[in-house]
Amino acid sequence: MGILDGWRYCPRCRAELERDERGHARCPSCGSQYWANSSPAAEGLFERDGKVLLALRKGDPRRGYWDIPGGFLEEGEDAVEGLKRELREETGIDVEPVEFLGPHLEAYDNYFVLGLTWLVRGEGEPRANDDVEELRWFGPDELPDEMAFPHQDELLRRWADAKT
Repeated sequence: MGILDGWRYCPRCRAELERDERGHARCPSCGSQYWANSSPAAEGLFERDGKVLLALRKGDPRRGYWDIPGGFLEEGEDAVEGLKRELREETGIDVEPVEFLGPHLEAYDNYFVLGLTWLVRGEGEPRANDDVEELRWFGPDELPDEMAFPHQDELLRRWADAKT
C-alpha cells in the first residue's frame, strides 16, 4: 500500500483525481500533481565505551520495540541538521556525526522511508524525551533479539561483529 492509495479527490479543489501507470495522481481541474515519494529520515548509532544507545519506542508503529534514535526530516531540512535535531529531541544530547553508515529503504505503515544512518558521538547523560519510553546502553553481546525495523537488526549485527 502506498501513501496515495485511497486518494480519490484533489485536496486543493476536490475534483476527482486521475492516475498514471506509476500511481502518480493528477487533478484535471486545477492541474495539481501528487507523487508518492519515500519519506526521508535520519538515525544515529550513538556509540560510547563499546556500547550503543537504543531507544524503546513509546508509540506505533512497533511500540515497545528497541529502535535506533532518529526520526523524519522536516520539509527542506538538511539531513545532518535533522539527525542532530532528532537525537537532541529523543536523548537530550547534542551529537556530531562521525561516519555515514549508509542508506536504507523500508516499509513504514502504509508508505516507505528512505533512511540515512550515521555513527554519532556526544557528551552528557542521555535521558528519554519526545516519543521515547526508555534509553539504554547495549554491548555487542546484549543486543535485543528483534529491533523495531529489519534494517536495524542487520546494522547492529555488523556493529557487534566489528566489536568482537
